[in-house]
Amino acid sequence: MIEPSNNREWQPEVAVLPYATFDGNLITVHNIRNFDYYTETDFTPAYYERTYDLGKLDSADLVAAYWMGPTIAHIFLTFGFGDDRLAVSIEARKEATEAYSSIKGFFKQYELIYIVGDERDLIRVRTNYRNDPPEEVYLYPLAGSPENAKRVFLAYMKTINELRERPRFYNTLTANCTNVIWMHTRLNPGHVPFSWKILLSGFTPAYLYEQGKLATNLSFETLRSRARINERAMQADQASDFSRLIRANRPFSTS
Repeated sequence: MIEPSNNREWQPEVAVLPYATFDGNLITVHNIRNFDYYTETDFTPAYYERTYDLGKLDSADLVAAYWMGPTIAHIFLTFGFGDDRLAVSIEARKEATEAYSSIKGFFKQYELIYIVGDERDLIRVRTNYRNDPPEEVYLYPLAGSPENAKRVFLAYMKTINELRERPRFYNTLTANCTNVIWMHTRLNPGHVPFSWKILLSGFTPAYLYEQGKLATNLSFETLRSRARINERAMQADQASDFSRLIRANRPFSTS
C-alpha cells in the first residue's frame, strides 16, 4: 500500500527534479545539474537550463561506472548535440537519512529519478571525487542512427515530465539504471533482446558490442582500454571543454 512521493526530505544530489518544455524541435531542459565539487560530499549545488535543437542530436554515448567488481556497473547515457553534451542518469532517489541498499531497492524504499546533468558533474563526480570505493569509468560511442537517438531522448524527456507529476518507485530488478534504458530503446527498430547481461550490468558494454551496437571495428579488449576515461577526466577537471577533453585522441576505429 506504500505510495511513491515527491514530497520528502531528499539528499541534496537528488533534491531538484528536472523537466522539459517543448517548442517544435526546440526542447528546453530545466534544472540541469552542474555541481561544483570539493569532495564527493562537499559541493556547491548549481543548476542551469538550456535549449536543445532536436535536429542537431547526432550521437549518443554509453557510460559504465564500476565500483564493486566486473559484474555490476552503473550505466547511463549522454546525448550529443554537436559539441554540446547532455547526460541523463537514472537512479534511486534517496532521502536525507538513507543509504543505498540493493536489498531495500526491492521493497519500495526509493523513488525513481532521472538526473539530467552536465558531464562535468555526472561523469566527473565519479572519476575525480569518489574514492570510497573508487570508480572506474568507461565511455563507449554507440552505433545507430540519429533518429534512434532522438526517439530515446524524447522518451527520456517525456518520462522526466511524468515523474514530476506522478512519481514512481525505483526497483533493483525491474526499474533500475540499466533495464529502464533498455525499455526506452525498445522504441527503435532492431533493438537488442533482453539478456542476463543487462541484469548483470557490468556485462552490458560487452553485450552491446556483441550485438553490433557500439561504434567501433576494434576488438572489445582494445575498445575497453581506450574507453576508460579516469585519467583524462582527472586532467580535464573543471575545464569548460571537459566533454571534448575526455574524448580527445581516442580512436575507436582502425580506419
